[in-house]
Amino acid sequence: MSTPSSPPVSERAGGSSVRIGALVPLTRPGWAEAGRHLLAGLELAAREVNDAGGILGRPLELVVRDTAADPQRAVAAVDELAGLGVAALAGEYHSVVARAAAARADALGLPFLCSSAVLDGLTEQPTEWVARLAPAQSHSWRIYADFLLGAGHRRIAVATEPSVYWAAGTRILRDHLAPRGGTVLELDMRALAPTDVCDELAGHGATALLLLVGHPEPAVPIVRAVRSDRRLAETMIGAPAGQPEFTEWATLLGDEGASIPFLRYLPERLGPLGARVGTALRERLAEAPSFVAFEGYDTIAVLAAVLRSHGLDRARTAESWPRVEVEGTRGPIRFSRTPGINVWQWAWTPVQVVDRDPAAPDRFRILHTG
Repeated sequence: MSTPSSPPVSERAGGSSVRIGALVPLTRPGWAEAGRHLLAGLELAAREVNDAGGILGRPLELVVRDTAADPQRAVAAVDELAGLGVAALAGEYHSVVARAAAARADALGLPFLCSSAVLDGLTEQPTEWVARLAPAQSHSWRIYADFLLGAGHRRIAVATEPSVYWAAGTRILRDHLAPRGGTVLELDMRALAPTDVCDELAGHGATALLLLVGHPEPAVPIVRAVRSDRRLAETMIGAPAGQPEFTEWATLLGDEGASIPFLRYLPERLGPLGARVGTALRERLAEAPSFVAFEGYDTIAVLAAVLRSHGLDRARTAESWPRVEVEGTRGPIRFSRTPGINVWQWAWTPVQVVDRDPAAPDRFRILHTG
C-alpha cells in the first residue's frame, strides 16, 4: 500500500503526546446534542487510556474540531489535523460530513475510524485507510423495514428533505418493502407544510409516516401536526434515523414524542464493560448516555489498542484493521470487508428498534431486534 511521504508522527507532535484528531458536530446546524454525547465517549475512553499508562508510555491527546455538519469544514479540519501530526482520525456523526472527511483522509493517507455515520457509500472506491463502527444504513434500515412489516404496515409515507442520506434511506426502504407488498410515498418537505403532510397521509391511506428530515425543524412541527389531526389517530410516526434518542426530543415534544420507533445500536443487555462505561458516561453527561456516546468510547478503545500493538506509523495502522480484536462496550469488535461497503466494517453492532414509553417518556421500550 502506498502512502504519501510525511515526517514521523513523533517529530510532528513534538514527542510529548500521541494525538488523535476528533471530528464532532458541536454547533448548529450540526446535531449538537449528538456531538456532545459522541465527545463524552471519546473523552472518557481517552482519560481511561491515560490512566492506564497512555500509548507506548506517552499520553493520548484528543485534538477536537467542530464540524458543525459542514462537509467543507470537515475537510479543512482533516487537512489541519494531518498537518498537526495526528496518528489517526476519530469520530463524526453526520453521514454526509463523514463521507467528505473519509475521502480526504483516504487522499492524505490518514487512518480514520468513523464512529457513528452509517451511509453505505462512505467512500467512492475501496480504501484501506477508513474503518467504521456504526452499521451500514442498508443493514439497519432493512431491520427497521422488517419491523414495519411485522407491525402490519404496508402503506408507508416518508417526509423527506434533499440529502444523499435521506435519499439512500428512502431507496433502502422501497427496495426492501416492495417485494413484500409494501409501498413508499415520498412527501417533499420543500413544498409541503406540516398540515399539508396530514392531508397527504389521509388521502393516501398511509398507516405509517417516517421522518426523514432534520431535527428539530421540520421534524417537531410535523409530529405536532400529525398528533393533533383526528384523521390520523391510528397513524404510526417513525424515525429510523434516531431523532427521539436524545433528551431534546422529549423536552420539545413531551408526551407527543413518545411511541415513535427509531433505530439505536445497543444490545438488549450491556455486559460488565458496557455497564461500567454507561455509569461513567451518565455521570459525565448528567443524563442517560445515548448509543452515540458508546460509539465514541469504542472508537478510542479500538484506536488505542491498534496504536499500542502496531506503533504510530499511519500505514501500519491502516494495515491493522483486519487484525483488530477489541472487546467493546457492545460486544467484540472486528473489522471485515462487507459486500457493497468500501471501508473496513464492524459487521455488525447490535441493532434495536425502540421507542419512548408513553407512560414514562424517559424509558425506552425494545420493539424489535436484528
